[in-house]
Amino acid sequence: MKFPASVLASVFLFVAETTVALYLSSTYRSGGDRMWQALTLLFSLLPCALVQLTLLFVHRDLSRDRPLVLLLHLLQLGPLFRCFEVFCIYFQSGHNEEPYVSITKKRQMPKNGLSEEIEKEVGQAEGKLFTHRSAFSRASVIQAFLGSAPQLTLQLYISVMQQEVTVGRSLFMTLSLLSIVYGALRCNILAIKIKYDEYEVNVKPLAYVCIFLWRGFEIATRVTVLVLFASVLKIWVVLIVLVNFFSFFLCPWIVFWFSGSPFPENIEKALSRVGTTIVLCFLTLLYTGINMFCWSAVQLKIDSPDLISKSQNWYQLLVYYMIRFIENAILLLLWYLFKTDIYMYVCAPLLILQLLVGYCTAILFMLVFYQFFHPCKKLFSTSVSEGFQRWLRCFFWANRRQKSCESVGNTDLKSYRHKDETPSSSRISTEPSQLLNADELCSA
Repeated sequence: MKFPASVLASVFLFVAETTVALYLSSTYRSGGDRMWQALTLLFSLLPCALVQLTLLFVHRDLSRDRPLVLLLHLLQLGPLFRCFEVFCIYFQSGHNEEPYVSITKKRQMPKNGLSEEIEKEVGQAEGKLFTHRSAFSRASVIQAFLGSAPQLTLQLYISVMQQEVTVGRSLFMTLSLLSIVYGALRCNILAIKIKYDEYEVNVKPLAYVCIFLWRGFEIATRVTVLVLFASVLKIWVVLIVLVNFFSFFLCPWIVFWFSGSPFPENIEKALSRVGTTIVLCFLTLLYTGINMFCWSAVQLKIDSPDLISKSQNWYQLLVYYMIRFIENAILLLLWYLFKTDIYMYVCAPLLILQLLVGYCTAILFMLVFYQFFHPCKKLFSTSVSEGFQRWLRCFFWANRRQKSCESVGNTDLKSYRHKDETPSSSRISTEPSQLLNADELCSA
């Protein structure tokens, strides 16, 4: 049985970030910055409440008679209690004999084109730990993109406008960035396990390192670009955020509307139609929050029973990163054109170059992950290198075809000019023969 390290990491980030947020809000209050205090508390307490609801929803405690658990969640102490419960189960699992064992079937990764199906016995303790890990993984994603991401953007914006980075704020921004990167990492692992549910998925340590670097560069550059743009064009950044928000929020519902599929009713049996709609809207909100800062690694599909598209769509991945790179470049260009005196001692061209190179570095680590460290890369129909080779072939073929068309056009133009430049004597010599032929035809 694996040590529940993911649960411990989730609880540590949750407690540390909440504690530092409360301390930082008190410093804003003592300094008279009531607006910064209100926003800091909002981005801290709102995800806390959503995390409590997520843990209750996954464990189905609302339909069970557990008043103490409900009270602890109301006091925002639910994750601590769940963590204590997880470690109690883990340390007692080796001492008590399992009275009931379930059997699960998983397929191994193909070797030499063959895939074997293996059976595994799962006891009650391991099943409970699996449920806890799943609940904390989802809670980490919610905490990261509905709390830590806007919190990091806010604190970095305050630091830029005040031209000061305090110790408490720097610690808070570091914890927020770690929380976002960890949430994105858990999102990647959840996406892999959902898409390849039939297979036994083992993620290697180098894969975790590669995902961490990929997400770290991607999120850090994205937040920095948004903050720089917001510091010079405050009104226009609202438009950028709204366009991104409604694009990602409405896209799954538009696809569902045009698909003509019936409304999904199999999310949770205890939920009514209104409750199902609320859950779907919340999932869409989470999906939107993820895509505003980084690639979500999953595509929300409302007309699917699993609510997630299990196909690996490389074109959507390519289009997302191309559009995001162009958007970041445009925002940085506008920041450079309208920057104020607070950036007097900042080398703007060097900063723009560093941010664009940082985003390209994130894309590089992503390609390395999918090419070498993805646990299910053997199931891909095409690898990253093969796709890149095909793209290069198409690019060179298009260039050759364009050059050949240009060369044919040039030869035709030269031949046409050569005909126009024929001597006048040859033209005169041809005219009598033409007249003679015409007279012969008339006489005939």
